Amino acid sequence: MLATFMLHGFLMGQNSQDTTKPEKHFKNISQLTNGGDNAEAYFSPNGKKICFQSNNKSWGLSCDQIFYSCIKTLKKNVNQQPDMISTGFGRTTCSYYMPNGKHILYASTHQADSACPPTPSTKGKYLWPIYASFDVLVADEKGKVINKLTDTAGYDAEATVSPDGTKIVFTSTRSGDLELWTMDLDGSNVKQVTNGLGYDGGAFFSPDSKKLVFRASRPKTPEAIKEYKELLDSNLVAPTNMEIYTCNVDGTDLRQITNLGKANWAPYFHPSGQKIIFSSNHHSTKGYDFQLFMINIDGTGLEQITFNSKFNAFPMFSPDGKKLIFSSNRNNGGTRDTNLFIVEWED
Repeated sequence: MLATFMLHGFLMGQNSQDTTKPEKHFKNISQLTNGGDNAEAYFSPNGKKICFQSNNKSWGLSCDQIFYSCIKTLKKNVNQQPDMISTGFGRTTCSYYMPNGKHILYASTHQADSACPPTPSTKGKYLWPIYASFDVLVADEKGKVINKLTDTAGYDAEATVSPDGTKIVFTSTRSGDLELWTMDLDGSNVKQVTNGLGYDGGAFFSPDSKKLVFRASRPKTPEAIKEYKELLDSNLVAPTNMEIYTCNVDGTDLRQITNLGKANWAPYFHPSGQKIIFSSNHHSTKGYDFQLFMINIDGTGLEQITFNSKFNAFPMFSPDGKKLIFSSNRNNGGTRDTNLFIVEWED
């Protein structure tokens, strides 16, 4: 889900120490990291560990790598460097625990080039690079790569696993557009899910594993379509206009849930399966104010969840539904750092 590019582009060095309304769903907040950009933290099946990506320069990193740790360990020492899962080469993104709790999938460019891929020129526009060298791998917690799940030309990343442990959803350009695909845990039985022109990504399964929630751009005008296609030809995408969608795992019953404007992204199902939590700047007069919101799956009942700091995103509920982990630039001393936080969730 290209977390570091999101964070750098959206934050733009803004002061993060704005505390306003109480966050009534949050109880006993704990900070888990301290320094750099830390994002896309996802629970292990037993809820005791997390995997995430970081570019913390104090850990000797040049670009994002994948780490894991017990949550209790991070709570005791936010400055401790967790164990690295990725190879330390190339750029990585989008890690997620496999059902056995012992293996982690993530996307990496290191098999194409051991160096971090260059940041493309965007000519002053806020754009995300879609590196064609990303492929989805599976590694154990010691970092040994045990399987390569994708091996087609183009971008393959943003993979997550169904709660019932049978399917993986991911984003790929293999059809010529950024679409959602599913596959079995061993990379077989690949099926296309979406087919609308635009960027479909950041997908997660519903608690019953029957539906997907994701972010999508849908260029409509001839000018917007032309720009989207030209950017995609250059392995770039503009993420500034996205809405939240759901569909069945096979792509049927596609529904647009939000119609808020600006960037609505990083969605995740509430444990009930009847609501979606996501990040949005639709309310902001400037683009960098991202807060968490929650909405019913029929598009009603929009509720703002966070009010503290200028960036809150990547929410995920624990398997038992009692905790929420997310990324935020709160409590960073006025720096650009974005850290991981965990809270006890109260409905």
